[in-house]
Order: sequence, then C-alpha cells, then structure tokens
Amino acid sequence: MTIPRIRQPRAVIDRKALTVVLEDLAATVTDNRERRARLLAVLKGALGDGRAEVRRRFLEEKGTGAAVFAENSHLMDQIIRLLFDFTTTHVYPRANRTIGEQMTVLAVGGYGRGEMSPQSDVDLLFLLPYKATPLHEQVVEYMLYTLWDMGLKVGHATRSIEECIRQARGDLTIRTAMLETRYLWGDRALYGQLKTKFWTGVVTGTGPDFVEAKLAERDERHLRMGDSRYVLEPNIKDGKGGLRDLHTLLWIARYIYGVSDMRELVELGVLSADAATKFGRARAFLWTVRCHLHYLADRPEERLTFDVQPAIAARMGYTDRNSGRGVERFMKHYFLMAKTVGDLTRIFCAVLEDQQKRRPILSIATLLMRKRNLGDFVLDGGRLAVAGRGAFREHPLQLISLFKVAHDHGLDIHPDTLRLVTEHLPTVTLLRNDAKANALFMEILTSRKDPELALRQLSESGVLARFIPDFGRVTAQMQFDMYHVYTTDEHTIRAIGLLHRLETGALRDRMPAAADAVHKVQSRRALYLAVLLHDIAKGRGGDHSILGAEVAMRLGPRLGMSEEETETVAWLVRHHLDMSRTAFKRDLDDIKTILDFTGLVQSVERLHLLLALTTVDILAVGPAVWNNWKSSLLRELYTHSKDVLTSGFQAEARDKRVAHKREELAAALADWPQASRERYLDLHYPAYWLTFDSATHLRHARMLRRARDAGLTVAVEVLPDPERAVSEVLVATDDHPGLFSKIAGAMALAGVNILDAKITTMSDGGALDIFTVQTLEGHAIEKEERIARLAKTVRDVLTGDLPLEKALRRQPPRLPERTRHLTVPPRVIVDNQASKTHTVIEINGRDRPGFLYAVTRALTDVAVQISSARVSTYGERVVDSFYVKDVFGMKIVHRAKLAQIREALEAAITQTVPRKVEEGAEQGAEKADAGEIVAA
Repeated sequence: MTIPRIRQPRAVIDRKALTVVLEDLAATVTDNRERRARLLAVLKGALGDGRAEVRRRFLEEKGTGAAVFAENSHLMDQIIRLLFDFTTTHVYPRANRTIGEQMTVLAVGGYGRGEMSPQSDVDLLFLLPYKATPLHEQVVEYMLYTLWDMGLKVGHATRSIEECIRQARGDLTIRTAMLETRYLWGDRALYGQLKTKFWTGVVTGTGPDFVEAKLAERDERHLRMGDSRYVLEPNIKDGKGGLRDLHTLLWIARYIYGVSDMRELVELGVLSADAATKFGRARAFLWTVRCHLHYLADRPEERLTFDVQPAIAARMGYTDRNSGRGVERFMKHYFLMAKTVGDLTRIFCAVLEDQQKRRPILSIATLLMRKRNLGDFVLDGGRLAVAGRGAFREHPLQLISLFKVAHDHGLDIHPDTLRLVTEHLPTVTLLRNDAKANALFMEILTSRKDPELALRQLSESGVLARFIPDFGRVTAQMQFDMYHVYTTDEHTIRAIGLLHRLETGALRDRMPAAADAVHKVQSRRALYLAVLLHDIAKGRGGDHSILGAEVAMRLGPRLGMSEEETETVAWLVRHHLDMSRTAFKRDLDDIKTILDFTGLVQSVERLHLLLALTTVDILAVGPAVWNNWKSSLLRELYTHSKDVLTSGFQAEARDKRVAHKREELAAALADWPQASRERYLDLHYPAYWLTFDSATHLRHARMLRRARDAGLTVAVEVLPDPERAVSEVLVATDDHPGLFSKIAGAMALAGVNILDAKITTMSDGGALDIFTVQTLEGHAIEKEERIARLAKTVRDVLTGDLPLEKALRRQPPRLPERTRHLTVPPRVIVDNQASKTHTVIEINGRDRPGFLYAVTRALTDVAVQISSARVSTYGERVVDSFYVKDVFGMKIVHRAKLAQIREALEAAITQTVPRKVEEGAEQGAEKADAGEIVAA
C-alpha cells in the first residue's frame, strides 16, 4: 500500500536537509539529555512547519481532502524515518545487528491507508523477526517518548511476525489492521515475510467468515449511531453513509480480491466503472468535509454539528441563493453523498454476500416460496431477481412491480437486479402516467403490511424520485434547526411506518385517541397519500402547506384517486399543521377556539384523519418530540371538537352554568361553615367558574383554605401528574402588576419549563395562578426535594428574598454552544379573531433562560393584563401565546397601543431596551384590523 505523490514535497518537509541538521547535532552535542531536547525541537519544528504548509494549501489554495491526507501522511512518514535513523544510528547504535535484532516500522489504520486527516492519531506497528530483545525495547521506547513529547497521539504495538499471525487469526480488529499495513522504514524484507504469511496463513479460506463478521460489525455500528444516514448532525466517520462504510467496502474488497483500489474491481467485473467513479467522488467529498471539520474544531471531531455546518458550507463555496440557504444546499449535497455511499455499500456488500457467505440449506419455507406466484420474477439464491437483463427494457412496469412482489413476499432484491434498476432509472419517467404503475404504487403505499421498508427501497434505489419528481425535490433536504432530526424524505417515510404502527395498535399506549380514530376513517387511501405528501413542497419558498395542497390536487388523479379522495388529500396537506397549532398555542377552555377549529374541520371524518396525520407527523420529527403533555392537548382538542361535531354546541346560558358550578362546589364544601362557604364562593368571578371543572374548583378551595389558616402571604403547592408527564403549580398571593413575570422568572431559576398558565384574580384583591410545568427533560416534577426547591424558589422571589434579575443573569445558556448559529427571527403576531373576549398575542424567539420572564415583564410594562398563556418549544425556537386584555378588561384594538406592545416585545425577545413611546401618541386613533400581524 502506497500514498499518492504530492506536489512540491520539500515545501512540506525536506528530509535531506533535516538529516544534515541531525547529523550535525549528533556530532556536536554529546550530553544525552541536551541532544534529545535538541532533537525534539528540530522534529517538532519540522512537524509544525509542515502542518502549517498543508493547512495553507488547503485553505488558501482551495485544496482537497485527498491532498491533505497524502501530504500529512508524507510529512509523518519523514518524521518517523528521521527519528528511526537517529535513534538506531546515534542513540542505540549497533555495528553488526543480528537477524534477531532486525526491526521494521509499519503504519497501520488510517495512517496505513494514507488517510491522515489533520487530527488523526499516528498508529504504528514495530515488527520484529522473533521475540523482542533489549535493543528493540530501547529503540521503541525512545521513539515513542519522543513522539509523545511532540504532542502526537500514538497508537502502537510491538510484535513478532508469529505474534501478528497468531493474533490476526483470533482477533478481527487486528486482522483488519493487518490489511492496511504500510511499510515506513527499517528492514523491508521483514515486511515481505509478514505479508506472505498473512495472506497464506490467515486470509486463505476465511473469506466468507471475514465478510460475515465485517457486515455484522457494520450493522452493529449503524444501530449504535442511530441507524439513519439522514440525521441532521451526522457523524461523517462512523455514521451510516460515512467514511467507515467506505472502509468496510475496501476491507472486504482487499480481503477477497487482493485489491488496494476500488478501480481494480472494475477490471475484475465486480464493480461497474460508474460505481467506481461514484465511490471516488463520495470519498473525495467526505475527505474534504472531514478536513474542514478538523481544522475548524482544532480537534479530532467527527460530528458535523450545527455550529460548523455554515462555516464549512462557506469554505466549500455553498452560497445563499433564492433557492435556499448555502448551509442547507451543502447539507443536501452531504446527504446525497451519504445516500451514494449507502447505494454502493449495499450493492457491493450484497454481491459479496452472495458470492462469499455460506449458502444456507434450503428451508421448507424457501422451497415453498419457489412454488409461489412471483409473476415475471424468479428466485436467485433466495433473493428476488428479474428473468433476464432485458426485462426492464422490455417490460418497464417491472420497475415498480419488482418492489411490490418483494414487499408482498418479504423478499430481498438481488443485488444484480438492483444494479439493473439503477441503470434503467430514466425508464421510470415513462411510467408516471401509466395507470397500472400508479395503481401498483398505491397498493404498496396503502399495504396492510408495513409499507415503510418498500418505500425506503423505492427511495434508496432512486425509483421514487423519478416516479414522483416532487418527492425527488425533498430528497436529502434538511432544515437548519434543532427541532427537525431527519431530512424531509426520511421524516416522511418514517411517518408512513408510524401510521402503519398506529393502525396495528403498537402505539396505543402512547396515543390512545389517535389509535382509536385511525380505525374510524373511511378514506384510508387518502390518509396514507396525505402523509406521503404533507411536506412535499418544503424548500420551495412560501407556505409549504398551501403549495403542497396544489401538488396533491395534481398528483391525486394521476395516482388513481377519485375527485373526492383528491380533495380530501389536498385539504389534509393544506391543514396538516392546524390541529397542532390549535392544541399547542390556543386556550382550549375558550369555546371560540373549539368552534373555530370545528368550523375548519366540518366533519368527524376529517377530524379522525387530521388527528392521525398530526400524530404521526409529530412522532416522525424525532424521538424526543412527542410527550404525554402534547398527547393530552391533542386528545382534549379532539374530544371537544368531536362533541361539537356530533352533538352541536350547547349554548347553555352563561349565568346558568356559573350557578351550576357554584352549587356543585358548595355541596362539596359541606364541612365548611356556611358563612365561610358563601364568602369563598363570592371570591371568584364568572370566568373562573367556566374555566375549570368541579374537581379543580374543590382542589383550589382547599388549597386557599390551608394558606389562610397558616397565615401565608404566598402559598405554593406542586401537584405531580405523571400520566401527562407534567406537574401543576398553584400560586396564591396578593395580586399586583408583574406577578406573572416574577413567577415565570422563578420557574426559570428552578429549572422548569412552563407549558400552560391560567391567571385568576379574586374579588378580595388576591390572585390564584395555575401553572402546568415540566422539568427541562420533559418529565413531571415528582421528587419531594425537587418539589420543595421549586416551591421555595417561587416563594423567595415573590417575597423579595431572592433578587430575581441578578439570579437570572447567572443562569447558564439553555442551548448548547454548537447551536449559536441557529437564528430565530423575532416575530410578534396579534390576533383579535381567535377569541371573543381576549386579544391573542403570539411571540416567536430564540429560547434562553428567562425568556418567558422577559416577555411577560414587557407586557406588564405596557399595562397589558395576561389571562392565560401557552408555551411551546421547537428546538431552539420558543413560541409563547398569551390571552390578554387592556387595563380596562377589554380587547386591545388601537393601532398605537398595538405598536407600543410590539416594540416592547421585540425588545424583550432580542434583549434590547425599547424606545419610549411618546405619551398620548394617537391613543384615540384608528383601530387595528382584527387579526393584524403587528410584526413579521
């Protein structure tokens, strides 16, 4: 194994010149300690200068990763040779070395492959003919300590030839390392003996075992790294579709065919020339990305995190365009390359499996399979295959039916057939308007067997993007944020699999309402197609829901959907975000919220469809996005809406409902003296009685009674609700301006997230505020010490014992430093149509400790009263919705007032100081239109 020749090697390191310097050093410096210090200085200086030149070429001359790898490997080769010669000639000289004292230095691992990235370790094998002698030990020790003192991370082993062979036979890692050994310096004949014995004594006859073990190792690594090549912060070395997958391919190719380069497999007929070219391009791209990553991080970082993605994109020439941000275009290119790696690895490894793995004895199931009707296809080694190489040319429909038959019978597709599919991808375009092809696709999509695997195969093969070009536009598309874990295509395919699991009942424990609703839908085909198309228009600019609905109207008829089904699909795509927006951002106790939502939905069928779509859409975003709180909100909206749609809105007189609630609580408080009972009932205004149920009224009454009996000016109680993964925090105290913001600040100090808040005032000037909260990890607060700490923090803040703003300034950032490049433009929306009694203000901004405190204080400063709040977090973006009134208890409609609110909130979001609004500035001027967006 050799490394490519590099340009102007002496500009990187001049070994001849350095040899002269070291010879002079050896001749003039006799003190061993001084000589070693001088040696170290010379080699360390050469290494630093060489690395600086390699870096300069890469960054200033827009070099390639391949050049960096070769130059770094060449640089390290010369350092090792200089050190070896100096050690064996001047430190431990031996005039007549015996055969047993011979030594060879070999590079192994990435260094052995010549793939030395800027932060790679130096892996060395000191090869001996026999057991180590004292001379060997002295030379190895001197070299290693010098390399370590140079600041290098050195992996090393000292073994005889027989030890190498023995350990390679029993250890797969060592055997793999032996494949990558490269001669550096010393006795070359010794290395020749090792190679001969390794290939004859280890490799021969063990090919199938090696292939099987490396593929199992690959599969285990994929599972450990997340088993998806489409995660948005991928590991470019060990992740699926990364460099390690290419290494696996190379190791197997070298072990089986004895090749050192993938292009040699073309000559052997194992790989096509096109595949070898794609391999080279993918490897070159990943090499370059890895070099940028190492230089930016200044450490051996392998994860392409959010903070480095923009910088690497810029360095590689990906600029912002109308079609999208440069960083998103760069990451799309990355994911397409990872897909290419997956394609190559899958096909090549499948060929090797087919050729090298031991053939299993045909089972009864396999024999029976051969008798099944596989249509125009055949079984080849237990895999589905076409009958001949001309099958797709003569019968293009087989490009779709292949995946349908494989799905129906649970068969793998033969690698040769997959290669033929790739070669005939242009033919797929002829099938777009073929009724049979579209019917076959819909059968796959709506199969009662899990369609996720079949869709993934269609996508991985490139067929899906050719068959539905709109899907091709979102393939490998990422969104530069912390909320979305997967690319758009991966998210969509996962959502289809989750919909199947919802139907089978596998998700019933986590989402019982959706599991029930999905079995009540009449338009099952429309539901599956809506899930497939719900994000189809992302990345086009504009509202992807509206644009996606247009795509659905165009695709529905082509895919064999009736006019009614097509309209249903388009409606679902158009409104696929509305149920979650309503549930997570609006007050579900406000009847207008329910009436507006049911007015949008209009039928129970659509309600069932939308709940199922919303559920799988959220679940498919990422493993940590769904929680019991969100489940309970969606279930509540679904239940209320279903009641209205089936029974109609029962507009019972407001006074009658209030009286009924008061009577229920009076009966529950029968143990109270009548005077106390009546006095308590008179504390609450009508809105309170209509907001909470009777059980909650009773809980509040007993809490307030306990606080009064104890003489507390501030009472705090925490009630865990593990079923919904939340806790309820009740705060009772005297009402005063800024109370909500102080409690919000206290919650931030206590390390909890507020999800929902209800603010109630009482006729005696008191306030009872009810907060629904979670830990930062998304759990209920249950431990007694945590409950006590939370309650104390709230009390101390409200009594003034804990200076709030000073404490908040000491809070660490909530988001990792790597996310600092993820910006969230401040956005303030005012909606005067969402509620009959309140103005609804929605605020978007970047999450940080005390964010809710800052915005609620801003509302207090502009004399706005908060009645309730709903808080949602989407990665780095926080969305707060407030139901508010002015100081007179009215909706806020005047433009000047709304402008003042906007300015105060934008200042709070961006942590700036708002400009003062001139007193009396058009306070009586024209009113703002209902639903006006005050800031975009």
